[in-house]
Amino acid sequence: MNVEKIAKAIEADAGESLPDLRQALEEARTRAGRVTTPEQILVRQAREASNMTQAAFAERIGTPVATLRDWEQGRFAPPGAVLCLLRLIIKHPELAAELAA
Repeated sequence: MNVEKIAKAIEADAGESLPDLRQALEEARTRAGRVTTPEQILVRQAREASNMTQAAFAERIGTPVATLRDWEQGRFAPPGAVLCLLRLIIKHPELAAELAA
């Protein structure tokens, strides 16, 4: 992958210089960039399906908001039982509302 050639083509298409583009392309080339895990995606999908903020969703599922943030940012993976709950919420968002009862 020729980073410079690709960067020039993207910048020409954009019509402007993109300062961090070469670094991002180099990270992609070396696979040194951020990695998103399936668990991160699952946590975000469940929260978004419930149409809640991080704070509201964390309270609804009975976990500290800092823990939810850690899960969404990939610092830690949620335990298996939480993953099961999140899958249920994605398929049936109304379940999140029932957790409040």
